[in-house]
Amino acid sequence: MLLDGKVAIVTGCASRRGIGWATARLFAQHGARVAMLDLNEDDARSAAAAIGDAHQGYACDVRDARRCEQVVAQIVETFGAVDILVNNAGVSQPNRLMDSTMDDYDLVLDVSLRGTFNMSRAITPHFRARRGGAIVCMGSLAAQRGGGVLGGPHYAAAKGAVQALAKAMARELAPDGIRANAIAPGLIDTELLIGKITDDGKAAVAASTPLGRLGTAQDVANVCLFLASDLSAYVTGVVLDVNGGYHIH
Repeated sequence: MLLDGKVAIVTGCASRRGIGWATARLFAQHGARVAMLDLNEDDARSAAAAIGDAHQGYACDVRDARRCEQVVAQIVETFGAVDILVNNAGVSQPNRLMDSTMDDYDLVLDVSLRGTFNMSRAITPHFRARRGGAIVCMGSLAAQRGGGVLGGPHYAAAKGAVQALAKAMARELAPDGIRANAIAPGLIDTELLIGKITDDGKAAVAASTPLGRLGTAQDVANVCLFLASDLSAYVTGVVLDVNGGYHIH
């Protein structure tokens, strides 16, 4: 198993149809114990229990730097060590430039960017002490293309910044044996799409995608597994597209 004996933290993983939960479940199937973070403690614990007894759920608003530090300390105390951080928590909004409020901007930027920054800072001292660790950050096709099917400009900006942050961390932390990479998913068929796109809209996106379908949470989880495992031991600072060829450079 690719993650046998490893401990992973995954943020934003209470939804059973989401990328975070699919990633946590896949990590567990490959031998990892997973600390699953979400806003609501009951939801996080329920999501962890659905995967197995070896996993734990924690409440954490990743916008809160102090809470991120506290929960990392709790996880290290409970599990003994941490090997992997997946910064998955994020908020998507389709609002156009002049339809967005400053509250929209603050929410989207704070959860995606500040949350990734906070969690990465919280885990880095532990990774440095252990001389190793893998950080996976969730970017977006919207950042690659200057907006996506559902992502407004503030969302594209947030995800672009997340991808730049991953590269900067990769460069800075490499001497400590810490790898940092990002994933740029295309349109992924999760509950985030409910009420935001019609079936006809999904069909149109699928038709314009070279592989002829929307992505699934499992598609993204598979790439998280690659970037978190030793299969990518010589990979750091990349943004890996997972979009069925929708954005071919």
